[in-house]
Amino acid sequence: MTGAPGRGARGFARVGSGPVGVAMRVLMDADLSGREHVPSAGPFIVTANHLSLMDPVLVSAAVGRLVRFLALDELFGQAAVLDRLMLYFGAVAIPRERAPLGAMKKALAILEDDDVLGIFPEGARARFWGERPIKRGAAWLSIATGAPIVPCSVIGTEATMSLTEPGIRVPAVKLAVHPPLHPGSYMDREDPLRSMMDDWAKTIDDAIGHWKREE
Repeated sequence: MTGAPGRGARGFARVGSGPVGVAMRVLMDADLSGREHVPSAGPFIVTANHLSLMDPVLVSAAVGRLVRFLALDELFGQAAVLDRLMLYFGAVAIPRERAPLGAMKKALAILEDDDVLGIFPEGARARFWGERPIKRGAAWLSIATGAPIVPCSVIGTEATMSLTEPGIRVPAVKLAVHPPLHPGSYMDREDPLRSMMDDWAKTIDDAIGHWKREE
């Protein structure tokens, strides 16, 4: 279920980020900040907290480059439109129930081609930030390729296409891109993977930790 991005996908990501960003601000009352932290060239791994099926679209618009996300294979086959979108933008299917060796191989190839990889370190949508343990795959790929991790925090998308609000709504959202985490800064740590992801989690928590789920 994974292949190269569809024809025009890369150009849409570059040209479309402008109008998509405008639409986000107007229609969704979206607040975007930190675009200056996005590397203008070369590979990187954009990593965001994950509340909604809308998150990949919004994070891609915030980055302004084609982002090839790792997506759980169970998302494929649920809706034809969603399948076409994920395949068009070159999503990489990752299995939940077995070792994702094939997906990690594709992810390495994406970064080695100087492209942008998207990962949600929580592994799947969460009902609220802090519910799920943080996985280390992003740090492993970063250290293996030298590509930095670019954290992106998301608030507000829990109100649409989420585990608690599955319907389609138009909420106010806030996205912020944060300074990159460079793998070379972690190589002297006792556990580089854990240290890198601990710093990622702290970055996200500092940005959205004040947001609490409704009881």
